[in-house]
Amino acid sequence: MHSAPLIAKVSYRSVRDTIIKLDPVKDKNLIRNNRSKGKSTAIKDTVKIKGLKTLPSDTVRKNKNGITTELKYVSTDSSRADNVNKVLYLWGNARVTYDDFELDADFIKVDQKNHIVYASGLPDPKTKKYNNRPIFKQKNDKPLIADSLRFNYVTKKGLIYNAASEQDGNFLSGGTAKRLNDEEVAYSNVLFSTCDLPYPATHFGIVITKGIAEKHTIISGPAYLEIEGVPLPLYLPFGFFPKPDSKSSGFILPTFGEDQQLGFYLKGFGYYLALNDYVDLTTLGNYYTKGSYSITSTARYLKKYKYQGQLTLSFASTKTGLETDPASKDFHINWNHTQDAAAHPGTTFSASVNAGTSSYYQNTRADGAYNLTALTQNQLSSSIAYGKTWPGSLFNFTASVSHNQDISRKVITNLELPSFSLNMTTVSPFDSKDRIGEQKWYQRITVGYSLQGTNKLTNIPEAELFTAATFPKKLQNGFNQSVPVSLSLNVLKYFQFSSSFTYNERDYFQTIRKHYERGSISSDQTLVVDTVQGFRRAGDYSISTGLSTKLYSMVLFKKGRLKAIRQVITPNVSFQYRPDFSDPKYGYYNTIVSNATIPYPYTTSTYSIFEQGVYGYPGSGKSAGLSISLDNTIEAKMAAKSSDTSGKEKIIPLLQGFSLSTFYNFVADSLKLSAISFSGRTALFNQKLGISFGGSLNPYVNRVRDSISNGQIVRYANEINRYTWQDGKFPTLTSFNLSMDISLNSESLKHPDVARQQQVNTLATATKSQRDKLALINSDPNAYVDFNIPWNINVSYSFFYTNTGVTTTTTNTLNFNGDLNITPNWKLQYTSGYDIKAGQISTTSLSIYRNLHCWDLSFQWIPFGYYKFYSVDLKVKASVLQDLKLTKRKDYYNNY
Repeated sequence: MHSAPLIAKVSYRSVRDTIIKLDPVKDKNLIRNNRSKGKSTAIKDTVKIKGLKTLPSDTVRKNKNGITTELKYVSTDSSRADNVNKVLYLWGNARVTYDDFELDADFIKVDQKNHIVYASGLPDPKTKKYNNRPIFKQKNDKPLIADSLRFNYVTKKGLIYNAASEQDGNFLSGGTAKRLNDEEVAYSNVLFSTCDLPYPATHFGIVITKGIAEKHTIISGPAYLEIEGVPLPLYLPFGFFPKPDSKSSGFILPTFGEDQQLGFYLKGFGYYLALNDYVDLTTLGNYYTKGSYSITSTARYLKKYKYQGQLTLSFASTKTGLETDPASKDFHINWNHTQDAAAHPGTTFSASVNAGTSSYYQNTRADGAYNLTALTQNQLSSSIAYGKTWPGSLFNFTASVSHNQDISRKVITNLELPSFSLNMTTVSPFDSKDRIGEQKWYQRITVGYSLQGTNKLTNIPEAELFTAATFPKKLQNGFNQSVPVSLSLNVLKYFQFSSSFTYNERDYFQTIRKHYERGSISSDQTLVVDTVQGFRRAGDYSISTGLSTKLYSMVLFKKGRLKAIRQVITPNVSFQYRPDFSDPKYGYYNTIVSNATIPYPYTTSTYSIFEQGVYGYPGSGKSAGLSISLDNTIEAKMAAKSSDTSGKEKIIPLLQGFSLSTFYNFVADSLKLSAISFSGRTALFNQKLGISFGGSLNPYVNRVRDSISNGQIVRYANEINRYTWQDGKFPTLTSFNLSMDISLNSESLKHPDVARQQQVNTLATATKSQRDKLALINSDPNAYVDFNIPWNINVSYSFFYTNTGVTTTTTNTLNFNGDLNITPNWKLQYTSGYDIKAGQISTTSLSIYRNLHCWDLSFQWIPFGYYKFYSVDLKVKASVLQDLKLTKRKDYYNNY
């Protein structure tokens, strides 16, 4: 730290410290010499020294505890010493440390006789701004930056000019600060703001003409509001400004306005409750003069390196129409919980709950945010999952609670309360851990086991979910056990032989019985389904044996960059057998007769008593046949471009996969060949345009027939046992789907690996800062705008075709969204689509954002459709002032 001794020949005069003024143009004469010419910037008549060393005296002191404290200093440019007055001058990345005090600056003067340190930056001759401004730090306090400062490193008192400091989103800059002690600082003409730009570039703040800052509070004398350097006629004779290092509770002020349907309102009034350092609670309410109201409570919790989450409970009573009309009652629950992967090794717990009444978002205007995604969504889903693995054990356990809800039909399509799964890792029971040499064929046999259980409700209307009859009568439960046994061998070097036997057992506590109501008229008989309580088991098994291999073909090219095209075909043929479990000897199926009395005719039908079982039931009909599948991949090998210095060849996938599959049942009495399914996928333009397709082909001839229903002629298709190619025709295309999507942005074009790298990054690998930002985005997605990517566009196209043999239906839609930086601080976002078949534009939204550094200006507009509206919002970015905003909205039912 000390590179060379001081020169002994010394004869210097002292120099008075001068505080640098704010304006670098007016005060440029304070710095009289140009360091680039080798002269001092603060004093004259000094002798330049070659190195630095502690001065002869007063450099080593003892503190109150008797511990030795040494004053240390260093600089990279030049330094001068006055040994008579014990003054040292340092230039160029100067640094001084003493006890818990650290100081870095372009110029530092140390007066060891009076224990005074003076530091300053230097003005740039072009920009007229100070460079290498002093950075002051003491103890665990956050660093403080200033134009200049004078500090007594023994008494800890000092004077600071144009300082800039920050604590929890609050910034103090400009003016003069006098450090009185470790706890108190006196301020004069400083700016209190949420903007991190140094004064005078700060856009918004409160000018404190006189004030004293304590540990948690600034006690202010006269103060006034200032925007863009312009004082506003908003004057405070005194005030208290928080400097929190912990959460504090308080009331949240409402906003006022009028809604054409609901009346005048107070929105967003409530209370913020800081329970402790780990949990806080925010409760907000809305009230309308025509009788509507809503309340939302949000609890946030965080324990570092353990878990974090947020729980929101909302209730709304919306009253529209006449005064006598009943109010619409809605509720919503949202819960997100994540656990640190390292908190409990072997145990995982996560939650993502999004549930409520179907009309909640529509009646509350998406909580007043007019979020188009929330307003137009058709599905709600939730999942709470727990997992456990035991070190050294073959078993792992998972349990979950889940729900799926169709908003458009107001139906709970699936509710599991709960489901669990116990799985065992496959083992080789005939293999030995101490085996030497290759495995024998029987040592390759593997056995596994899994147990699943669930309690489930399906297709329950929302209005019936919490009624007394729903759970005892409609709750389905059961267990499913599975034991797979498999063997895999290499045969004749190029073939892969596989064989498997799988046993499944389903255990239920309810079965069904069907019968026709007694005494009914034969032409209008009523089918009755009874639920019978009692334990019943249903076991089934299947056997499969097959062969697969890979066939390679390649075409070579001698000219051009294209070197070769390779195709890989993977055929798979397997024999599958399953008994007919509808045979009466198993007891799984019953037969009912429509009318067993004379006169005839009568009809019979067979059904499974496990039809309503949550894990299905054993299949009817004997199956013994061949399953045939074929998969293709095609790729090209390209030589490196002349500009590519690596010289590596590039492999380009032309067809990532194309599959065909079908099944032929030897024991079926007719229609032995199943439908031929096909699917494929590929990507073009350097993997940016993804294409996938699939469909089904019917190999049998259809005959169209007429029937009469409700006095009308109805046409239907009937398959006959004749192949289409017997008539010289191709199999009938019964369904087809095609989807294409492309996502482009400026970064992916510059760096093709960016998109692939982004897929690797997950929540488990994110830093705490990234998780906090993600939590902020999840709480308010519309509040996050990324200006770092100049433009981004996502386009998707989908086509669906179905053919029943009588009628055909198609859908043809195009959707796109993205954003564009018009300037570095202006961004345009858009979302729209087009129904090609209907010739209609789907719901379109436009958003314009203006980055005002510590402020955000946004304009959102849905120009047409049911949810058309516009909104202009001006708000502060800082989280401590998140409720400080100005909003103007207009839609078809809002007058404000």
